[in-house]
Amino acid sequence: MSYWLLKTDTDTYSFDDLQRDKSTEWDGVRNYQARNHLVAMKVGDECLIYHSGKDRCVMGTAKVTRAAYPDPKAEDPRWVNVDIKIGKAVRTPVTLAEMKAEAALSEMALIKQSRLSVCPMTRKEWQIVQKLAARA
Repeated sequence: MSYWLLKTDTDTYSFDDLQRDKSTEWDGVRNYQARNHLVAMKVGDECLIYHSGKDRCVMGTAKVTRAAYPDPKAEDPRWVNVDIKIGKAVRTPVTLAEMKAEAALSEMALIKQSRLSVCPMTRKEWQIVQKLAARA
């Protein structure tokens, strides 16, 4: 299993929207490196949903339910979507500032490549963020 962080702007699609919809296609990615990460995703992979923009925090989890397939809205078939389903909301949102302050997360793709909308995570990074999210 692999771990990923999916960034979204709350004006476009928020974690609340995913909770309401229960599942969605993750579409609209138009960066080659982020697209390559979508292509690498497998059914069952775990994802963190991260609100970019003013919130800048992890809000919850999701799971990949369909591997990469061509984005029907794109003219170029190399652009892809994956499907995800809702996981769970975090007890406490984990802010970007908190992640940056955690030395063990200093190599995390979100921190090193902050503009990338789909970021891989290591198992250790996933566990650290989950621990931060579980605090009261």
